[in-house]
Amino acid sequence: MMQCGFSSSVELMGQIWEMVHLKTTGKKTSPQWNPSRIGLRLERNGPYLKDSISIQSLAVSSIITLYFTDLGQQVTWTTVFLTEYSGPLLIYLLFYIRLSSIYAEEESTESFRHPVVHLACLCHCLHYVRHLLETLFVHKISGGHTPLKNMIKGCAFYWGFTSWIAYYVNHPRYTPPSFGNRQVIFAALAFLMCEAGNHFINVALVQQNHSGNKASFPSPTYNPFTWLFTLVSCPNYTYEIGSWISFTVMTQTLPVGIFAFLMAIQMSLWAQKKHRLYLKKYNMGALRKTAMIPFIF
Repeated sequence: MMQCGFSSSVELMGQIWEMVHLKTTGKKTSPQWNPSRIGLRLERNGPYLKDSISIQSLAVSSIITLYFTDLGQQVTWTTVFLTEYSGPLLIYLLFYIRLSSIYAEEESTESFRHPVVHLACLCHCLHYVRHLLETLFVHKISGGHTPLKNMIKGCAFYWGFTSWIAYYVNHPRYTPPSFGNRQVIFAALAFLMCEAGNHFINVALVQQNHSGNKASFPSPTYNPFTWLFTLVSCPNYTYEIGSWISFTVMTQTLPVGIFAFLMAIQMSLWAQKKHRLYLKKYNMGALRKTAMIPFIF
């Protein structure tokens, strides 16, 4: 805990850093105290303050009390996303080439691969390549940080499920979907449409932020994939779940279905949280929208 007097409008973290002489001297004696791992709160159990908040905007008197917390080892959000998405891409390909250390060598070389196995690999790679490219060239990721343990948990989830999914889809004894090519083609087309929709929604969100018009909710454009904005607040999550449902139908495997179900739960929670923020921030017309699934929730 520390106390500080009223100051000019400079970033709060920078001010505190200079006050306690850690930014210039602390790194030499205590290299673990990096600014990214320092959490500051106005209340002992309150939310952490953003780095951009200034003391001037917080101080209601000449003295304020700040609670100092070590957040642990931190990593950037860009590092988190690139690590989480590159892992599934590489892991799936390892199972696709059927390494002898994964499958029995005799079965791997002699068994016939149904075309859906190749199509599934293509779709899976496309999904994560899109995520990687959008992370690098589309999304404007803040310079914030998150604890390293959160990245480890995220990687364990994505990488673990990818291994489970890839093992079954690429298994020499994998059986194709019940309704054959009709089921595969229909699901593959739905998958590609959802992937395209997800991309165009992300581009629309970035363009809206670039325009500086943050007073209104993102509006549909001439692109039909953005028309979902008229029905839901988070169409990117809608398309993401659509991709995994389509992939489930295309491969007809239990691991994919379980992964899609868990992703739907997580994204519905994110969508509901964003939807509530949108209702507070934008005009009341947003009340006609649902969070993620049109007319449902």
